[in-house]
Order: sequence, then structure tokens, then C-alpha cells
Amino acid sequence: MRRIFRRLILLGLALLAAPYLLILVYAAAFVHPVSTLMLADLLKLQGFDRRWVSLDEISPNLVQAVMMSEDGQFCRHGGVDWGEMKVVVQEALEGETTRGASTIPMQTAKNLFLWNGRFFVRKVLELPLAITADFVWSKRRMMEIYLNIAEWGPGIYGAEAAAQHHFGVSAKELTRRQAALLAVSLPNPTTRVASKPGKGMQRLAGVVERRARSSGEYITCIYG
Repeated sequence: MRRIFRRLILLGLALLAAPYLLILVYAAAFVHPVSTLMLADLLKLQGFDRRWVSLDEISPNLVQAVMMSEDGQFCRHGGVDWGEMKVVVQEALEGETTRGASTIPMQTAKNLFLWNGRFFVRKVLELPLAITADFVWSKRRMMEIYLNIAEWGPGIYGAEAAAQHHFGVSAKELTRRQAALLAVSLPNPTTRVASKPGKGMQRLAGVVERRARSSGEYITCIYG
């Protein structure tokens, strides 16, 4: 029993350490990571559509829209927006409905190494992974990986597959409105379909589009 227990502990430590080793591997530009959702699709024999492209092959319209929609302080924090996190914790302690405080590094860490759902354990694992990834990778590499693993519909992953699927164009050809629609669909791409937006989604896309137009001072780590 002691030998089995020891092996289980070693296995658990190996599983905890593996993502940090992968973060180092994923720093190389020629490595094209896949997400846990993609792996799950493969295990279920469903397959998926993901066409890796470099950040230079993705329209700045999408980069700006995603940043303004998902993480306006992306260039300024170190993986976690502690100001937003403090507000969320305070709201939770007061029994209020909490808003999301996930940054792009946190979402990238979750997509690459963890699972979906609002679980405390997942969040505890997510924070140090996001901080480590933000420290190891450049901001451009972080954005490149995120935009190539984000889910934009069942079996649709990454900006290129999303642009082709929803609008019939390449990721480099996305207009400001198309980019804004893709950005606002990210929180729930199964119910928010970028190519079939309702009035509420159109309204949100308009807000993101306006923010993206004036995002110059916020995106200097990408296009500085």
C-alpha cells in the first residue's frame, strides 16, 4: 500500500509539473499547441478544424477587438489583473453575483491545460499557470497562442478556422465588425454565433468596435 501511495503521489506531482514544462516548450515559435477541448474532440472521434496562423496573418482588427472585449489591461498586467480579481472576491464575500475576471493569460492557461466550468480548484491551478506563461512568453506569443486555440463554435478553433467558417474570409481579411462579432462570441460560442448575431449581440459588437478604434494606447505590447 505504501508503494502504491508513493506512486500516486509521484504521478500527481508529475501531472502538476507537466504544464510548466510545456509552457517552456510552447515558447518556441514553431510549436503549435492544442487545447484540452481539441484533445477531447479527438478522444470522442469528432475531429476539429484548426488552422494555425502566425499573429502577422491575423487582422489587427481581431487582436484589438479581442483585447478590448476580453482583457483591456492585457499589456499592463503580469498574467492576472489583481484589481479586477479583488473586486470579484469582494463581491463573492458580500454574496453578490460575481463577474468574470479572467485575463487572456488565464483563459489561455485554462484552454491549454485545464477544463471548463466554474470550479475553485481549477481557478487555484489557473492563476500560477497564467503568471508563469506571461513571464515566459512575450505578449505577442501569448496572443498568438490564444487566438489559435480559442473556440469559436463546435469543433471550430482558432482565428483562421473561425473566419473561414463564419464569414468565408481569411483571418487576415476580417473587417472591424466581423472581428467584433467574433470577440463578443468568445464567452459562449455555442449560443453566441458570430455569423448569426441577434440584436443584443450586435449591440455588444458595436461597443467593442468603438473601443477597438481607440485602443492605441492599450495595445502597444503587440503593435508598439
